[in-house]
Amino acid sequence: MHDGGDYRRLAERTSNPDVLRRLAIGEYPFVWHAIADNPAAPTDLLAALAGRRQQVWNDNRLLRLLAAHPALTGEALDGLVDLVGDRLREGDRPYAAVLELARRPELSAERLLPLGRQPGASARLRRGITRALAERPDR
Repeated sequence: MHDGGDYRRLAERTSNPDVLRRLAIGEYPFVWHAIADNPAAPTDLLAALAGRRQQVWNDNRLLRLLAAHPALTGEALDGLVDLVGDRLREGDRPYAAVLELARRPELSAERLLPLGRQPGASARLRRGITRALAERPDR
């Protein structure tokens, strides 16, 4: 019999995408976090994880990890920007994910600045976005 800790450790250590996909089906948010933090996680799996929900704190941590993952690129990354905007409007405050996205040089300022104007955004978040954009290496 395995427990959630076993699944988390496997998600942290495996480089097998098929194993990660099987683990992602489970209901343990800490396993989703480990998958999102695993460099071997494929883009399609990361994109699928973005839609998983459990509890606001866990959801926001997952979004932050996904926003920082270098394999999340292209349409999947663009979809995450949209999702984070939706979560801001819902009042979930995924501020750490927004700031991680603002650090991504492949996303334009024009794509990110509207996140700071969402109903759930704060003045502090807007300042953080501006600061992260200014500190990007592409500046």
